Formats: sequence, C-alpha cells, structure tokens
Amino acid sequence: MKTIFAALAIASLPVIATAQEVQIETAAGAVSVPAAPEAVVTLDLAAFDTLTALGVDVAAVPAVSPPAYLAEALAGKPTVGSLFEPDFEALAVMGPDLIVAGGRSQRQVEPLSKIATAIDMTISGENLLADAKARIEAYGKVFGNEAGADKLLGDLDAAIAQVQSAAEGKGNALIVLTNGGKISAYGDDSRFGWLHTELGLPEAFPELTAETHGEAISFEFIAEVNPDWIFVVDRGAAIGQEGEAAAVTLDNPLVAGTTAGASGQIVYLDSARLYLVGGGYHSLMGTIDEVLAAFTADPS
Repeated sequence: MKTIFAALAIASLPVIATAQEVQIETAAGAVSVPAAPEAVVTLDLAAFDTLTALGVDVAAVPAVSPPAYLAEALAGKPTVGSLFEPDFEALAVMGPDLIVAGGRSQRQVEPLSKIATAIDMTISGENLLADAKARIEAYGKVFGNEAGADKLLGDLDAAIAQVQSAAEGKGNALIVLTNGGKISAYGDDSRFGWLHTELGLPEAFPELTAETHGEAISFEFIAEVNPDWIFVVDRGAAIGQEGEAAAVTLDNPLVAGTTAGASGQIVYLDSARLYLVGGGYHSLMGTIDEVLAAFTADPS
C-alpha cells in the first residue's frame, strides 16, 4: 500500500509543477514563468507602467529621475541599479520570484537569469503598439488577471478609435525630436511611428528614414515640407538634461511660417512618456489623450 501511495505522489509532482508556472510570449519568444509571483522586480519603465496599471505591486525598480506621471507610483520603491546596469548584489540579497527586463536593460536578461527567472519584455519601436498589447496580455496571464488585461486593451482600442475619428481630414503631421539645438524627424517605421500608423496621422514627408534618434533635418526642411501639424518630442526634457528647450529651438521664422506654425498647430508632447516609457499603458493613454486634445481643441 505504501508503494502505491508513493507512486501516486511521484506521479502528481509534474502536475503540481505545471500548475505553478504559466507560459507567456516575450520579446525572446515563449517562456515559462512562475504563476502569480509575489516578489517582482522590473528594470524597465514601460513594464513598470503596465504592471502598475494592472495593480501589481512591484518590489523594486531602477534608480531613475521619474516622469511626472509615474513619480508617485515610484516613490519609496527600493532601487536595484540603473536602467542600463542592474545591482546584481542587491538583487541576489532580495531574491525576487521574477525579474522583468527590457529596452535599456535587455542585454542584462541572461546574467539576471542566474539570480531568478528573468524575462525580456522589450517593446520594439517598429511594432510598438502590437508589442505593448502583447505585454499587457502576458502580464495579465502571469498574475491571473486576464479580465484586467482585457479591460486595459479595450480602453486602449477605444481611445485610439477616438483619435482616428478626430484626426480624419485634419491634415498631415511631422514628428520632430529636439535635442538641445539639434532637430530630427521620425517617420511611420520609427519608434514614434505608431502616431502615424495607429492614430491615423498622415505623414507630411513619407520618405523619412528610421533611425534611433530620427533623421537629422533642418529648419529649411520643415519649411519646405510645410506640415499641417508638428508634434514635438523634447529629448533633453525627457531625460532631465539641461539645455535649450524645444519651444526655444523651434522659435524661428521658418517654422512659424509653416501651416502648423501659422495655425497654432505645433503640439509639445509629454516627452518623458514617449522617450523613456514608450509602450507602457499609461504612457500610451497619456499621449493619445494629448493628441486627441489637439485635434478637438476649439480653434477660436
């Protein structure tokens, strides 16, 4: 009889192990992770943003000057290194159940996996919205909150549809990044390209080349393209860098003479959302709200 019970116990072990893990899609493909992990560390701000939206209490985060909209959520959290360099010793002492890396910490996934289960949840610039949605779905699965994930995805789709409707017939747009006195532009295949492809903003200049910091342009280029709308990302402001503000950089006759400049249709976006937390749920919703507000503002 003891032999029978022992055999039954051994046979049940794989079932128990399987029940304690869940398979999700990551930037590196399908992986198995602990189900409903208690101690979760994230080294990626987009991941922190989305996990917070799902009600997950993250145990530790990277040391970073936080975007204003995440400041309260990040306040008081233990820090374990930077966005690029984790503090492996602090993580080893903490012993988390799951480490979520990605983006700037993507290269650290392998060494982090020696401490705990580590996953690469990078959101690519080329497929930003699709990746962002996939991450929401994956986190919902990990934490047994599929209903919450579905709610976020539904709200996101509804917000996108609103902008698409509001943007219809409103003209084309140029996405410009300022970096001190330098300027560059982004097309539909870039990290900010979802503003074109998903929100329905026609490109003012479709031939732009995708680059990490955009394609370098001049004020003369902006004047020649003559966009109806200019959406501005201030890199210096996003990373807390001292220097010339975007509004100062773009304050010149060439930009002022464009349709966007003459019509008051130069929109300064919350740069930290886009530049530091691209693809996070709150980041996406905040940017979408800004674009919607621009298209629905009273022109008078």
